[in-house]
Amino acid sequence: MSGMPLSAASLYDRVQRVIPAIEWPAFSGDIDAILKLKRERNAVILAHNYQTPEIFHCVADIVGDSLALARKAMEVEADVIVLAGVHFMAETAKLLNPSKTVLIPDMAAGCSLADSITPADIRLLRQRYPGVPVVTYVNTSAAVKAESDICCTSGNAKAVVESLGVPRVLMLPDEYLAQNIAKQTDVEIIAWKGHCEVHERFTPADIREMRAAHPGVTVLAHPECPPEVVAEADFAGSTAAMSDYVGREKPARVVLVTECSMSDNVAVEHPDVEFIRPCNLCPHMKRITLGNIRSALERNEHAVTIDPAIAVRARLAVERMLTV
Repeated sequence: MSGMPLSAASLYDRVQRVIPAIEWPAFSGDIDAILKLKRERNAVILAHNYQTPEIFHCVADIVGDSLALARKAMEVEADVIVLAGVHFMAETAKLLNPSKTVLIPDMAAGCSLADSITPADIRLLRQRYPGVPVVTYVNTSAAVKAESDICCTSGNAKAVVESLGVPRVLMLPDEYLAQNIAKQTDVEIIAWKGHCEVHERFTPADIREMRAAHPGVTVLAHPECPPEVVAEADFAGSTAAMSDYVGREKPARVVLVTECSMSDNVAVEHPDVEFIRPCNLCPHMKRITLGNIRSALERNEHAVTIDPAIAVRARLAVERMLTV
């Protein structure tokens, strides 16, 4: 950053539409401390789109969906990476930056999808479907990635599946993402029964109720939602694709059918768009706070480590994805 160092006071204008003034003093001390610690430690903070605005807009250096964070992690010149997100994202950052210190502010920031499948499950699937390549969503542990042929995200899943040039693939672990991608390709997709605890709760009735209550609303859904929810939406795509849609199409009124901090973060950039907020919170993402980001930097807490034998194979699956 050039010029005068940023301070909490200079950042409030950016988020005043989504953080009430009465709440700001509770955040400003940690923000100033984190900005100072980043300079002292040559650290960067990577924040997922589901982080709260005081993290996303005030202390993060790199923001985005899991694919963007994976890609940008490779370009980082810092000594320390703090991953404001969930554990599998921190592992992916470590895979791509093995020589850097990668910290996660709370080791308990997990993921229902990542927990839905194990390396042993994949080995059994390979026995059942010999020769069928395994495409694994990045929302998985490094140990699961290590058993896979290639990774994908919600943003590039169709391209990854079709890049393999085969008639059928195993796509793990998100059943709904696999079903939604299957509708877009001639490749036969064999799914696993993993679900995101945020997106699986949305129903077609929710969408119809939102349309009735907010006439003319544009509905954007994440492909981790059930296919019948996606069918009710005007557009389906990754968090990055949703954000791009709002910027490109400028709908007068929009609802993002995903984790609810996403709406706050996109709303900061688009004051002319009215956001309807269906609030399904991710309890894992919300374990990350300014306080534990500060603590991670002060104490070098919760460094991510990966068994070298697992890391080599997992890194290969991620790198294959990044070349697609």
